[in-house]
Amino acid sequence: MSNSPKLAVIVTCYNYESFVERAIRSVLDQARHDCEIVVVDDGSTDGSWGVISRCGITAFKIENSGQRAACLFALDRTRAPFVLFLDADDELKPGSLATIIGLLDPAVAKLQFSLTQIDAQGNAIGGPLSPLGTFRCRGKLARRVIRTGVYRTPPTSGNVFRRDVCEFLREVDYDRAVDGVILFAAPFLGDVISISDELGCYRIHDRNDSGLGREPDANSLAREINRFVARMDHLRKIVHRLRPGEELVNAPDAFFFRERSFYFEIVSGRRPRIASLIGLFRTLINEPFSLKNKIAIATFFLVVFVLPSDRRKSLLTYRLQPTNRSALGLARQILWSSHRIPVLAKG
Repeated sequence: MSNSPKLAVIVTCYNYESFVERAIRSVLDQARHDCEIVVVDDGSTDGSWGVISRCGITAFKIENSGQRAACLFALDRTRAPFVLFLDADDELKPGSLATIIGLLDPAVAKLQFSLTQIDAQGNAIGGPLSPLGTFRCRGKLARRVIRTGVYRTPPTSGNVFRRDVCEFLREVDYDRAVDGVILFAAPFLGDVISISDELGCYRIHDRNDSGLGREPDANSLAREINRFVARMDHLRKIVHRLRPGEELVNAPDAFFFRERSFYFEIVSGRRPRIASLIGLFRTLINEPFSLKNKIAIATFFLVVFVLPSDRRKSLLTYRLQPTNRSALGLARQILWSSHRIPVLAKG
């Protein structure tokens, strides 16, 4: 390893014996001497530690503490100015580190890249997860976060953070994950570089913490909503520190909150309230989507609102699935479902 590493790759693992070696090898096989790697076994109860120990890298086994605590443990044992938190079930593609490191400079707060969706066996499935554009900006994204609380960003493994951005994780007492507040605080601390190229792989299987690949349920949506509210409270404090006078949107007024609350009503077996639908339409107007996408999304909400319960859930499952989803496919689902809307008799 170089005396001055430019990038630290941190892999945290909890019971991913089947995948963790692939994650580690995806870094080591690129033979970057300006990249350091630290692996933390977060109290696995399977054979993960044995697999990690055979890889010949800096590794630690700690008591189970959750992803965030494990990442902070590793962060304190690295030196590089930039950090990539690679989930143990994900992988980097060959040559990705050269591309990433070549784009980093002190003004960059975060770099993000697209991820190829793969299955448990490593086979590519569907298109890229959260397709990204290619750009470098700061102010525009910061204004978007102020207005909406979010911007398009990939899951954990598709992000590189400047070390000072990661320090905000020490303030988090409401979340065990790391793909939260630092994603949206980054534009307030420097430039965000976005790469449309798929430099990594996101594995979809039956144990994803994100819930991708499974039908949406009330409990997971409730956790997602509560996590968003807590993150927004934290982010508001960060914004006040960095941009005195700037006021972050209130969580209940954000499109993300209203959309997820609308979905929560659906999976809870209730017909969404008309107030929920109106609120969605109002916030959708200000979202940074094209007019075409806004019309498609509004049509989806309206159709879901009038459908019977079983059809609402079926259409929502299609909308939220990570693979094999397209605007045309969604339109077909809407048309197919609309043909089955019951006609109410007069009188």
